[in-house]
Amino acid sequence: MCGAKAGGPDLAGVDVAGETIIQGSVTRDGEPVSGYVRLLDGGGEFTAEVPTSATGQFRFFAAPGTWTLRALVPGATVDRTVVATQGAPAEVAIAI
Repeated sequence: MCGAKAGGPDLAGVDVAGETIIQGSVTRDGEPVSGYVRLLDGGGEFTAEVPTSATGQFRFFAAPGTWTLRALVPGATVDRTVVATQGAPAEVAIAI
């Protein structure tokens, strides 16, 4: 396992109470995976996309509600449903 902390990026300096945050990490066999994570709305429509960091982490600032995260990495596509609420960051671990 790499030295990165589990879960999403550090929230130091982020107004967590005023934001709706969806974050986490993408791993394969416990190691971070480089790729992209898409944010799809409740109807499956594309909303945003971010690359994973070198430690496999990602973050979105979104509206409260139900979202789908789609991890796109070499050789795999994985979807995860997440319910996001303001003031309580949603941490999503996506294992490929």
